[in-house]
Amino acid sequence: MNEANDRAASAGGDGEASLVLETSLALDGESRTAQARRLAVGFLTRAGEDHGIALSAVTVENAQLIVSELVTNARKYAPGPALLRLRITLDVLRVELWDSNPLPPTVRAPDPGRVGQHGLEIVAALARTVTVERTPLGKRVVADIALHAAGP
Repeated sequence: MNEANDRAASAGGDGEASLVLETSLALDGESRTAQARRLAVGFLTRAGEDHGIALSAVTVENAQLIVSELVTNARKYAPGPALLRLRITLDVLRVELWDSNPLPPTVRAPDPGRVGQHGLEIVAALARTVTVERTPLGKRVVADIALHAAGP
């Protein structure tokens, strides 16, 4: 299964309505990294065109890279299906990836001489926050990205 679903809703808080946009992609046992990156770009493009959310090119590039790293790691280290969800609320893009491996990813010390295994370093460098939590069926990795990152 690898179907994407888009959704927009209004959420109320303190009397104010705020737009919540989200999309998701179920990932099967095959690598779907390119598909996940396209999903992120399409979702962010629609957020801008349909909802007037201004996004810098840097934000879109960072989102693509974070999605790519999280999906690649899930495909490499977790057997079975995974789920990617992108959600925009206020000024944050939340990238969530659920997979079937309950072990948290290992954060290695930065080492420019090391080949590979830099994925979580990259995600942590680009995201506002990164959290990992165990779930009954594995884990969830969450990366929050500021929508209005400085850059060209």
